[in-house]
Amino acid sequence: MDHRKLGRKPAHRKALLRNLMNALVHAERIETTVSKAKELRPLADRLITLGKAATLHSRRRVFSLLTDKEATDKLFSTLAGRFEGRQGGYTRILRTGFRVGDGAEMAIIEYLPVEEKKIGAKGKKKTAAKKASVKAEGKKKEAKETSRPAVRNVKQAAPKATKPRASRAQSQKTPEG
Repeated sequence: MDHRKLGRKPAHRKALLRNLMNALVHAERIETTVSKAKELRPLADRLITLGKAATLHSRRRVFSLLTDKEATDKLFSTLAGRFEGRQGGYTRILRTGFRVGDGAEMAIIEYLPVEEKKIGAKGKKKTAAKKASVKAEGKKKEAKETSRPAVRNVKQAAPKATKPRASRAQSQKTPEG
């Protein structure tokens, strides 16, 4: 039992996964059920791996999986370049809850965003500048808090005296007369 059957015959399952792959490449983020997302993840990662190879053979293999020229071009031009320094794990699955109609567990599958490159010595200077700006903001907040006028002490009225409640036995007695 290698893969989930997704309640479909092989031809329908293959078409479903092809459509999901095309939608993921075009939109870079789709919402589907958790089981479909788990089935789609290895296929989506394989597309990126083929895109990183950037050979004619890999382009033809990707086109045979997607059968969409625009999606194939986008994969090779933008998506594959995004993950050049990464060895795997190009997608993530975020569970979003349950679908209202049938209660199926839903998830968002997406390609990871672009990672920011770390710059050697310049990066340290930027972090020092960020720390200084955070300290300055903290001092400004403290100055604002101390410059506020003091809150007046308002005397609150004493709580009203209430009559002591009669015990249950006394309240049930009826006066005879």
